[in-house]
Amino acid sequence: MFENIALAAPELFTLTTMMLMLAGTFAGLLAGAVPGFTIAMAVVLVLPFTFSMSPVQGLATMIAVYVGGLSGGLMSGILTGIPGTPSSVATTFDGYPLARSGKPGLALGIGIWSSFFGGVFAAIVLMLVAPQLALIGLEFQPVDYFSLIIFALTVTASLAGDQMVKGLMSGLLGLLVATVGSDVVFGQPRFTFGVDAAEQGFAFLPVLVGSFAFGRLLGDVKNREKAHQPLGGEAHAVHIDYLGAAREVLRRWGNVLRASAIGVFVGVLPAAGSTISNVLAYDQAKKTSKEHDQFGKGAVDGIIAPEAANNATAGGALIVMMALGLPGDIMTAIMLGALLIHDVIPSPSFITDEPTIAYAIFLAFFVANFMMLALQSVTVRGFVLITKVKLYMLSAVILFYCALGMFALNNVTWDMWTLFFFGIVGFLMRALGFPIVPLVLGVVLGGIAEARLSQVFARSDDVMVFLSRPWSLIFLMLACFSIFFPLYQKHRGKAAWTRYYPSLLLVVMAYPVFLMPGTIRPVIAAGMIVAGLGLAVLQLRRGRAPQTTE
Repeated sequence: MFENIALAAPELFTLTTMMLMLAGTFAGLLAGAVPGFTIAMAVVLVLPFTFSMSPVQGLATMIAVYVGGLSGGLMSGILTGIPGTPSSVATTFDGYPLARSGKPGLALGIGIWSSFFGGVFAAIVLMLVAPQLALIGLEFQPVDYFSLIIFALTVTASLAGDQMVKGLMSGLLGLLVATVGSDVVFGQPRFTFGVDAAEQGFAFLPVLVGSFAFGRLLGDVKNREKAHQPLGGEAHAVHIDYLGAAREVLRRWGNVLRASAIGVFVGVLPAAGSTISNVLAYDQAKKTSKEHDQFGKGAVDGIIAPEAANNATAGGALIVMMALGLPGDIMTAIMLGALLIHDVIPSPSFITDEPTIAYAIFLAFFVANFMMLALQSVTVRGFVLITKVKLYMLSAVILFYCALGMFALNNVTWDMWTLFFFGIVGFLMRALGFPIVPLVLGVVLGGIAEARLSQVFARSDDVMVFLSRPWSLIFLMLACFSIFFPLYQKHRGKAAWTRYYPSLLLVVMAYPVFLMPGTIRPVIAAGMIVAGLGLAVLQLRRGRAPQTTE
């Protein structure tokens, strides 16, 4: 490995390549910070400029845009409550409340450091176990993806908190919205009611920005006194304490590692993407936190988890692109095209056949995270000035750029009407106490779930395939435990059955792991059974009295 790094370093660490990467990182930060302007659009715009570059220079520039865009989305999400990119949806859940409480500098600092550590973790994994980890992606079939999405949809129950019924209703509404338009199998229009424009369905970004941005801004400016307040509350000066934010993140290193691991794993799965990983990481952080009741009110762990996960997802997606030639998301699909233009064909032997290019990609991803940290430390000071602008002035500017960005997405006015319609829907849902997050999750995951389910039944109509595939069984079991987890949190320390919930989870999950091929995974399954039974015996010895928790 060190020999290959020595070969790649001279190719990458040139003045021209470093300047291109700096420009790419800055462009990605700006693209990620503007709602509606996706990272994919930024990478596509950069692609033509890479044709005249060497493969190393071109890929390094696009990777810099990719990393910058993933981290840039946190600025818009934290300061305005509007996700700059779909991969920063969960960041807004606690980042925006913390900023509104008068601590925008702390929220931004935590987000920046979390993105950095998540990216560095993924870069290390990328260099150490890329070929081995990529093989997991080959094991996944449509049935496994569908079960993964079902598991992700159950997150709505825990994210809804005490409003579980309203949360499930909101999620079902999102799934219904995802069915509007042309059928993915036969192309027949559904729920269009004779409106031709509705046959294209509701695009995810207009729904996301409309329900989050338009709906929230309407709620903010409906009160005259509140409309004249600055976005950052009563804070008169904004100071970003980078050392304090770094200490907060490092103090929660377990959350960082867990979220980064989730990000890498989801990135390895082709076409999963950071939209899923950042929500899953947020959900797991909430479930394992002792302060889960603070989530949604400005919890630090609620910022760390999604930001560490979405940057780590980029590393997993690069693993699949290089080792298997499969795009992990739309950005790596564009990079794959750039490789093919330069007559470089990714394959399982790519890392050994093209060590210079492969390890240059590894190093570029590693270096881009340091560039992101340095550039954000400078540029974020300009974005922080947004917190001093009065809400009624900022609302008009944000809505204008949101509408402009939605029109630029597909150059159709239907997306602007979608933005307006779901802005009203989001405003009404907030007024009635319905959470917005399950609606957004239902819209983004509904179309993917339907496509995967149609692929499953195109192969076979045997429903037992969902239980016979180990990965599918794992996600379905996790979905069941996820549904009951809010009940477990509510009664933990009060009901006797809660003492055995973790033990049952370990023992039950060992079964599908045991069914997986190879010799290592059955050993892991045996370890899970021993750990689960040992934990159960330990709880049994503590007596029948439930343990109280602080």
